[in-house]
Amino acid sequence: MEQLKDCILGSRKIVIKIGSNVLSDSNGTVNRKVTHNIVDQVNALLSMGKQVILVSSGAGICGVGAINKWSRRGDMNYKQALCAIGQVELMMAYKEYFGDYGVHVAQMLLTRDDFNDHHRTLNIRNTMFTLIDEGVVPIINENDTVCVEEIKIGDNDTLAASTAILWNADLLIILSDIDGVFDKDPKANDDARLIETVKSAEDLISSISIGEKSSFGTGGIETKIESAAKVNKFGIPMILLNGANENIIRDCIEGTGRGTLFLGKTGK
Repeated sequence: MEQLKDCILGSRKIVIKIGSNVLSDSNGTVNRKVTHNIVDQVNALLSMGKQVILVSSGAGICGVGAINKWSRRGDMNYKQALCAIGQVELMMAYKEYFGDYGVHVAQMLLTRDDFNDHHRTLNIRNTMFTLIDEGVVPIINENDTVCVEEIKIGDNDTLAASTAILWNADLLIILSDIDGVFDKDPKANDDARLIETVKSAEDLISSISIGEKSSFGTGGIETKIESAAKVNKFGIPMILLNGANENIIRDCIEGTGRGTLFLGKTGK
């Protein structure tokens, strides 16, 4: 798809969101091969002169993998504890994998209030720009251990969109466990058709069949489309790809990858 290729090559500041289902295997533990492949692709973007911020889910999955307590993931207090354990494991994995390329990483844990307070957003922006200027990859996640409903962002698709807007990114890429947006749920319908280009994310929400969210994640296809609508209003395009497919970003750059491109309203 030439549009995906042109969009990525034409973007300098890229936010990449990685979903829990991408980072986990069928047993609910971290898929290290997939994670390392994503890091390898991010490093390739850095080598091309791109600036990249990651918004990464997976703390809960990493917590489960660390202490093998998958059966208690439905308990909110325990889930927050799993995320506290798993956030360390997640950052250690990123530190190790990016370290293979001599790249440093930094952790940023945020809540909804951080995006609603002018002084906090200014501090976030300053930190982002400083890290990027130093060649460090910021890795952002919601601060699950302190989040209750009143201050919770809700899902990392929304967090990624807010990050892209705050940073004035050129592109948001969401890596999920599906190839893009389909006209109906592809997991339940063999005749589902991939929608390659979306001009209006808002119109799309009411015209397709919405699937379910993941077992540990907090979002579904609906939150991804809503995130696209959010960034598109600021002229930022969004690409939805299957992050479990090896070298999916590389394939898009080469013109052979498939996914869904949500066009920014200003044609950015």
